[in-house]
Amino acid sequence: MINFSVIGINHGHIYGQVKALLRAGARLVSFYAPEPELAAPFAQAFPQATQARGEAEILENPTVHLIVTAGIPCERAPLGIRAMRHGKDFMTDKPGFTTLEQLAEARRAQAETKRIYSVCYSERLENGAAVKAGELVQAGAIGRVIQTVGLGPHRANLPTRPAWFFQREKYGGILCDIGSHQADQFLFFTGSTEAEVVAAQIGNFGHPQYPELEDFGDVIWRGNRGVGYARVDWFTPDGLATWGDGRLFILGTDGYIELRKNVDIAGRPGGCHLFITDKKQTRYMDCSSVELPYGRQLVQDVLDRTETAMSQAHCFLASELALKAQVQAQRLTVAPQGIVTPASCQSTGARC
Repeated sequence: MINFSVIGINHGHIYGQVKALLRAGARLVSFYAPEPELAAPFAQAFPQATQARGEAEILENPTVHLIVTAGIPCERAPLGIRAMRHGKDFMTDKPGFTTLEQLAEARRAQAETKRIYSVCYSERLENGAAVKAGELVQAGAIGRVIQTVGLGPHRANLPTRPAWFFQREKYGGILCDIGSHQADQFLFFTGSTEAEVVAAQIGNFGHPQYPELEDFGDVIWRGNRGVGYARVDWFTPDGLATWGDGRLFILGTDGYIELRKNVDIAGRPGGCHLFITDKKQTRYMDCSSVELPYGRQLVQDVLDRTETAMSQAHCFLASELALKAQVQAQRLTVAPQGIVTPASCQSTGARC
């Protein structure tokens, strides 16, 4: 079995990442976080882990096989590169990168070291409905997939957010961040191995007090096996019982699947809801008990030097699509006459 350590716990996703590996039998041996207010609850949740005095203590430990992080987004790729060059495999929360330059450097380091760089796209890998949808698609239940439509609304919870959440350079932008989930799902469900950004747009419509925050973004991708559309935002209202009504629609030649990952509003309780309509019938599947194989597969990949949890090419391409969408996105602004794009600023005289 493998030993793993955690460096960076700035996002709560780290708890799910650790639990996925523990379910697979991996051993959490140590962690490092410079923030006492983050380290204390983590130590309480995982008392088996020794708190390291610094990052080097973990990276230079030959008994640690895998480094796991949910650090500040802009710090994840540099850490992953250091981990790989220390002979460690690496698993990070999304986004795995905040710039195309980081991605290029990580690709070089991975090619040279042959270590694993894995991004935990939890909306697919840690959701039973998404896992079940993957099984159905692979089995041909809806024919050949033509398109995915992903909706990723999130609740902002602004009073609880750290300073880096509002700093564009540190979180990477909304399409880089939340949009990376959607890029991953588009590639996975269509089976695309090549893709491009057709169009993208971003904006800050509801939070002018945070000028670097992007609260809306959408994007169209075109792949060699299908097409995709995604919309992400920070506008989940307080009246919803969960953080976001995440949905995914998978259109096939013989039917379609709809996932309601977190909530079936005014319907069945809990999350992990799947609806499938084919040429014969419409069915509902409760996927709350579906096994989540990502942690088990990643552990086996570390041992066997395989790519069963996620191919390295897929991991990097999903990040590339999110980053390129962010770079190419047209910024929308709000003016008294409505939404204004940069191209229309000159003709309207609006301030952009």
